Amino acid sequence: MAKPDFGELEKILNGELSSRPVLFEFFLNDKLYNHLTGKQIENCTSNEEKIAIVIEAFRNAGYDYVTLPCWNTSTLKFKSGEKHKEESISLNEGSAITDRASFEAYSWPDPDLGDYDIISRVAGYLPDKMKFIAHSDGGILENAIALVGFERLCFMIYEDEDLTKDIFDAIGSRLLKHYEHMCRYPAIGACIVNDDWGFKTHTMLPPDVLRKFVFPWYKEITTAVHRSGRPVILHSCGNLTEVMDDIIEYIGVDAKHSFEDAILPIEKAYEQYSSRITLLGGMDMDFLARANPADIKDRAVNLLKLTAARGRYALGSGNSIPEYMPFENYFAMNSAVEEMI
Repeated sequence: MAKPDFGELEKILNGELSSRPVLFEFFLNDKLYNHLTGKQIENCTSNEEKIAIVIEAFRNAGYDYVTLPCWNTSTLKFKSGEKHKEESISLNEGSAITDRASFEAYSWPDPDLGDYDIISRVAGYLPDKMKFIAHSDGGILENAIALVGFERLCFMIYEDEDLTKDIFDAIGSRLLKHYEHMCRYPAIGACIVNDDWGFKTHTMLPPDVLRKFVFPWYKEITTAVHRSGRPVILHSCGNLTEVMDDIIEYIGVDAKHSFEDAILPIEKAYEQYSSRITLLGGMDMDFLARANPADIKDRAVNLLKLTAARGRYALGSGNSIPEYMPFENYFAMNSAVEEMI
């Protein structure tokens, strides 16, 4: 296994050829962290201890970076009401903002008061040449939905545009500060802007609504991160065909993550977009969970062969590695990089 070197992933994010295949995941899961390290993350008594285990797990699995967990919720978290949660989560429960009065009364978090120095405290656990990739606790649209409720937000967009804009601006301005704070730390190598924008067939809100309320803030965030000399990865689920030009040309992120075979298989997405943007992951979640390890490895090897000459690709899942994913399937995917070295 190659030693971690964030520079290899950075080349891919910048549209250059890396010297070897590179892996990418948004996050893994506690059972896998335990398996990869031989430790028990649930026994940790501090966030620093947990992050140390996650760093070790990412290193042992062959990654050149580790996504910085958002366990330290004092950095930036928008609190909504209680939500009933089982296998899925409601997009309508737990609304904290229903009108102008509740918007004014809401206790908005102050990103300037966050404990961002946790980044410095855990940076010493990073192996040489390994860096963090930072992200937020939900994105602008996700937090708006959590605070208002999806159905109410859809009505509000057309019934009270001023309040809608104020809500999105209140969230977007704080997330901008959040990323600016994180980019002050040398251990941060890149940032993920994570915000789900689509269903299987189309965007969650009409493209013109996203362009009016959501995308301008991501353009500001991306510009700020780029100003610090770091690349930006967009993690967003759903069918974003109608807004891919906005993502690439207007917002200007360096890479796109989250793909699904039922929407656009990663192989087709690579042929369609790789001349304009780096693509990450894409091994379909259902395929990874159900296929046999040999078929998973074959697809992963073929993906690396497809992308080897042009670059702009790192191997990984279409989303993340949940606890229901069989270990042997996950390792079969990752083992493809050894085949290509």
